[in-house]
Amino acid sequence: MESYVTQISREDLEDLREALLAKIDIDNSGYVSDFELQDLFREVSLHLPGYQVREIAETFIAGDTNKDEKISFEEFVSIYQQLKSKKLSETFRKSISRREGVRSFGGTSKMSSEGTQHSYSDGEKVAFTNWINKSLMKDPDCRHLLPLNPDNDSLFTSVRDGILLCKIINLSQPDTIDERVINKGNITTFKMTENLVLALNSASAIGCRVVSVDVHDLMAGKPHLVLGLVWQIIKAGLFADIKLSRTEGLMNLLTDGEQLEHLMDLSPEELLLRWVNYHLRNAGTQTISNFSDDIKDSQAYFYLLDQITSNEMQEFRSNVKIDMSGLSERNLVRRAELMLQQAAKLDCRQFVSPNDVTSGNSKLNFAFVANLFNMHPGLLRANMNGSFTETQIKEETREEKTFRNWMNSLGVSPYVNHLYRDLRDGLGILQLLEKVKVAVLWKKVNNPPFPFLGGNMKKLENCNYAVQLSRDVAQFSLVGVGGENINEGSPVHTLALVWQLMRRYTIMVLSDLGDGEKIKDQIILDWVNSTLSQKRKGIRISSFKDKQISTSLPVIELIDVIAPGTVKWEMVTKVERGKLMDEDKLNNAKYTISLARKIGARVYALPDDLVEVNPKMVLTIFASLMGYGLKKVNY
Repeated sequence: MESYVTQISREDLEDLREALLAKIDIDNSGYVSDFELQDLFREVSLHLPGYQVREIAETFIAGDTNKDEKISFEEFVSIYQQLKSKKLSETFRKSISRREGVRSFGGTSKMSSEGTQHSYSDGEKVAFTNWINKSLMKDPDCRHLLPLNPDNDSLFTSVRDGILLCKIINLSQPDTIDERVINKGNITTFKMTENLVLALNSASAIGCRVVSVDVHDLMAGKPHLVLGLVWQIIKAGLFADIKLSRTEGLMNLLTDGEQLEHLMDLSPEELLLRWVNYHLRNAGTQTISNFSDDIKDSQAYFYLLDQITSNEMQEFRSNVKIDMSGLSERNLVRRAELMLQQAAKLDCRQFVSPNDVTSGNSKLNFAFVANLFNMHPGLLRANMNGSFTETQIKEETREEKTFRNWMNSLGVSPYVNHLYRDLRDGLGILQLLEKVKVAVLWKKVNNPPFPFLGGNMKKLENCNYAVQLSRDVAQFSLVGVGGENINEGSPVHTLALVWQLMRRYTIMVLSDLGDGEKIKDQIILDWVNSTLSQKRKGIRISSFKDKQISTSLPVIELIDVIAPGTVKWEMVTKVERGKLMDEDKLNNAKYTISLARKIGARVYALPDDLVEVNPKMVLTIFASLMGYGLKKVNY
């Protein structure tokens, strides 16, 4: 950083020290990690947008001589002084450079959304723009935006009013957002902001990592952050059905002597690769090991298209014929174009251009293949022949999906595809413990790749450490839960631990009432009832199991108190003759969940959780609304 500074008074210095050592430095080490920097700025009344905090952290880490990625008190004072000098814009001036197919904004952000950098691919911009145009071309609410021009930056400016983001979230995961809650038409900046908050909280609820993106970023149309968020939303939809519980034909991908558990352990990306190779083997041609170098010559795609159209399960077999003559074309770009013309016969020319194929853009090629699988899997019904039973392939429960999406939205790495199997190495649990401000000594943790022999023992050691921290430091109630239970993927024991992690994360926002785990359910319940009574709402709940909650009315009335003017009462069905029909309850619940997210509550619960009065998820809804009501959350 540059040397100019503003002098700090002794009183300010003590305030800074208190903020760092008393409120942020939870393990009394005298340091804070880079991910806590925004909390620290907020404590000293420097309310900076997320993108600016990221840039500060990146600049600091780049010049960090001891490479520990921690910030001492002295280092923070130096940063604070330079911010107060009002010359931050000079320090973080961006240099824009160009290289083939990529636009750069000054380096890589380790804190950006999945798959993004401070640079972006023109190919990805074009691909996502074309997908949006095709998917929403008939949507009347998007007429003021579409069609987007893939040759300019209209994609980045189109997200400003939040409508487009809400729409693509619902394309990816239908009914995530209640359309009645979206502000539409010619709306004010305030209404745009509401839409963006709704979109970010809803994206988080379907498992997108949005902790590194805020409303300011989207309003400014920051290219790498917009592309990163759009890609995560698209990916969530593309990969939703690439699992055994959704597509029984994937059983055909089992190899001789292979156990079902191995196939169930595979990620959607790994299943896609195996699906392609299944068809390539049937075609008698060479298999592939990736969607980058191995697909550049288009040969695998030609044979894949030919196989799925010739499969006897496909209704279009008689009138769609893949022209394989393109394989004789020596120019790879022209060959890729001929291949894509064949894909167009199946309405699957999506996400890749000929150059994306020949350059081996793995992200876009994954999207191309996932879309092809979803539309035309070309798999016969699996012959179970007594080896496996349908009970072995269970659909993910609503609770499991909610927990998994919560983890992924926080950036747990690697991505959690299977709640129990993907936590068996302990690493995901340890990352979540850090998210709830439990200090993890990473020197004690075994990291991948785990050896074939003895690898499970190292995973067990991680799980034992995670349970130890959860019990001794976080003070979770874990009767009968041991590291071996997490390592074995036991649903009951894993859920017991994960629920307490999610509960602590949810109520951490209530910091003025003390440490998260010290906040009893009764405190939240009392706040709900006292807040309702102050406005003479004439409604109260006895517990988070109260049957009144099934109507969603207690939650809607609470939102009306803490965010006056937000509720459109014509959208709400009131209780008449003492009872609501199930359909009315569900409609109220959908409206309520989206409304809570729109005002800024980070809600992961689903409408069915309200209708069925799931006390765990009901607690998280009220805790999030309490955090909003007490103005302790800055989403």
